[in-house]
Amino acid sequence: MDIKRSGSQPSAKGPTEYFTGNVRIDPLFEAPEPARVRGASVTFEPGARTAWHTHPVGQNLVVTSGCGLVQSWGGPIKAIRPGDVVWCPPGEKHWHGATPTTAVTHTAIQEQLHGKAVEWMEKVSDEQYRGPHDEQ
Repeated sequence: MDIKRSGSQPSAKGPTEYFTGNVRIDPLFEAPEPARVRGASVTFEPGARTAWHTHPVGQNLVVTSGCGLVQSWGGPIKAIRPGDVVWCPPGEKHWHGATPTTAVTHTAIQEQLHGKAVEWMEKVSDEQYRGPHDEQ
């Protein structure tokens, strides 16, 4: 058994090549092999977001605070709120982040396949970010 004590893992700034705006990543866990799961708490300041990306084995997002946005390629932008759980299927191109005026924090949980958990793509443009919303 391994216990990761609160505060024992440093926070990191979301790399600018994969994120737009101010993003903080707080690692939670990365299970040792043969397990493949890893998780992090990710906080997006207003207007911040990921680049488009996919996950080889999918991803769960558990919204813990604030109000955010998610979008699958070709679909509408959807609002997400605390308690919402978002499943992004394997290979689905998507992005997620804060609204223009509200920060959001979610726990991101994904598995690695052959040592890789994410495939990063192009950044979400301001025009895409402001695109049609599916009001929920």
